[in-house]
Amino acid sequence: MKKIPLAAAGRVAPLIRAGLIVGVVVAGLAYPLAALAGIGVKAGSDAWQNMPEELTVVPSAQTTYVYASDGRTLLTMFYEEHRKPTKIEDMSPYLTQAIVASEDTRFYEHNGVDAKGVARAFVANHQAGGVSQGASTLTMQYVRMALRDGAKTPRQALAATEQTAARKIREMRLAVELEKRLSKQEILERYLNSAYFGHRAYGVFAASQVFFSKTPDKLTLTEAALLAGLVKAPTAYDPARGNLEAATGRRNYVIDQMAKMGTITSAQTSTAKHAKIALKLSSPPNDCVSVPAAHNDWGFFCDYFRTWWLQQPAFGATPSEREESLRRGGYRVVTTIDPKIQSFAMEHVLDKEKKRSKYAHGEVVIQPGTGWIRAMAVNRSYSLDQSDNGKHSDPALRKTQKGNYPNTVNPLLGGGDMAGYQAGSTFKIFTMLAALDRGMPLSTAFNSPERYTSKYITAPGPATCGNYWCPKNASKSMTGRQTMWSGFGKSVNTYFVQLEQKVGAERAVRMAERLGLRWRTDVDRTLAQPGNAEQWGAFTLGVSDATPVEMANVFATVAADGKHCEPIPVRSIAQPDGKPVTYQGTRVAAPRCKQALRPAVARAATDAARCVTGYGAAKGGCGGWSTSPMVHAIMRRPVAGKSGTTDGNRTAWFVGFTPQLAAAAFVADPDNPKDYVGTSRGTISKYTVAQTLRDALKGQPKKTFSSPPSWIVR
Repeated sequence: MKKIPLAAAGRVAPLIRAGLIVGVVVAGLAYPLAALAGIGVKAGSDAWQNMPEELTVVPSAQTTYVYASDGRTLLTMFYEEHRKPTKIEDMSPYLTQAIVASEDTRFYEHNGVDAKGVARAFVANHQAGGVSQGASTLTMQYVRMALRDGAKTPRQALAATEQTAARKIREMRLAVELEKRLSKQEILERYLNSAYFGHRAYGVFAASQVFFSKTPDKLTLTEAALLAGLVKAPTAYDPARGNLEAATGRRNYVIDQMAKMGTITSAQTSTAKHAKIALKLSSPPNDCVSVPAAHNDWGFFCDYFRTWWLQQPAFGATPSEREESLRRGGYRVVTTIDPKIQSFAMEHVLDKEKKRSKYAHGEVVIQPGTGWIRAMAVNRSYSLDQSDNGKHSDPALRKTQKGNYPNTVNPLLGGGDMAGYQAGSTFKIFTMLAALDRGMPLSTAFNSPERYTSKYITAPGPATCGNYWCPKNASKSMTGRQTMWSGFGKSVNTYFVQLEQKVGAERAVRMAERLGLRWRTDVDRTLAQPGNAEQWGAFTLGVSDATPVEMANVFATVAADGKHCEPIPVRSIAQPDGKPVTYQGTRVAAPRCKQALRPAVARAATDAARCVTGYGAAKGGCGGWSTSPMVHAIMRRPVAGKSGTTDGNRTAWFVGFTPQLAAAAFVADPDNPKDYVGTSRGTISKYTVAQTLRDALKGQPKKTFSSPPSWIVR
């Protein structure tokens, strides 16, 4: 908010074009002002003297532009009033000429209030028996806009626009004083950036886009005249609503006025008036539901970005203040989404599971060392329209609700209020990291039977026996002596329960929290509490819910030698003046990282995770086979990861990583978690991750993983 000291001593309006400006003094205005307002001359003079001499200028609402990581590809915009300030030198000369001709032909002659215009309006209004002319100059109109935009209450907003003598006098006084402070060109520029043209377009930049799909400097004579004519009554003269006759008449009036002022020739006048109105309409996107139709899949990333924004204190004290900042602040946001990686992820998601499937198949790709979210793909359309959606998969809801496919705005990949999905054996990473962090080496071995009677009291999990939890392996071939390499590579349940017992279940739970997991269900929150977590034996088999964003970032942390970075959807956020947004001295868009694991621990976990993909460990034996050998076979570069399925194949996951990228994919039924995806879908996440990473890294160096030190291998 800025207050302009309008009555600074010794200041006069600059000479404009003709070389002089007619001085308007109170005495000269008293009679026409009093006549227009219907009050006495002395009362009019007193009212004038008692009006304020300062105009509070609140920055106008501006559109926030959101781009992909290249800084050029527009994802969407956010605005209440679509507006982008434009310098007057970046506007077509026809436009400035047309607005003056249309609204204030004596603009360059008066100094804020046109005494002749006031007198003329008085006569016209007296003859009409009401208000037929307002005598408002461009300067007065701008003052009215500034008062409206600066209103803090509905009452103030009404006072800025109501038809009263007091409002008119206030406008006149402020207009006269304003012209002592600003040049004519500055006033005109402010006016053209504030005026409303219809279709939520405020200012000439937005209007040029909406009606002609071009920038203001490219406007022709006829286009400029059409826009200038809209200011008087945007709805009545709107050619986009079919009012072509009214719009043409108003445009031609503006052209005639330009001719009278001598700004265009008679030949230009004739040609312009006979031209048909030719629109090239566009609807600037607004919010996530307006991402380009060809890239509807960007909507889910956009939704994640918006949710992230509403959590940032840099943009306001409350979510509502942050929302207002997003829609009015005029920021330039460069996000982290890579259109190429996104297209690869979407391609491989859809070739496994189509959009009309009740099963959601999705993938998130994150860059290690930064937390940048590079892709968020899912086999859904981001849309509020559920009229053509399929049947709900929950029998209890089928008669009353449609399913959330193919259209939904639910945050299926993370960032919202959904709990996520049981992540299965991918959670074994937390037990292994906790053990390594406590100094247990990769060579730690246990005899792993087909079924194991644990020390844990019965709790939610895949199997129980008596009063204790007794997990079972997925295959008899897993029986035998296992180490972290073979236990992780083959996903041996009975090995990891013994490892969890030795390190302590609570340490595994706290490791998950250290790496960014949050508990979103009542059951998970209860079991994760201190005092309860130590008996949460089934935790290591992934009975808790997690989101793809969380799991991709967990393995990205391992890939980055233990450097944990908060998942972040932005690379840069600039204010309208180009300066980066900061909070407490730090750029809001900067990666938010900390060392969550010792590098040796992360490298040891990576060595075991190499066994999963068929790539093979650098320091130990993988036991002869693995759960996901197709991953390395597809990628043909260093890769590690972990697969995960839940009891009865309710969900099926795979998380893979290289030094450059980490990706998590899943398949599940979000509408009905009890609906099994089946064994036939048990491997599709592995192929999706492998193919996406292969394509995303094509042409990039085949970076190798750092080997763990000998003390943690033993």
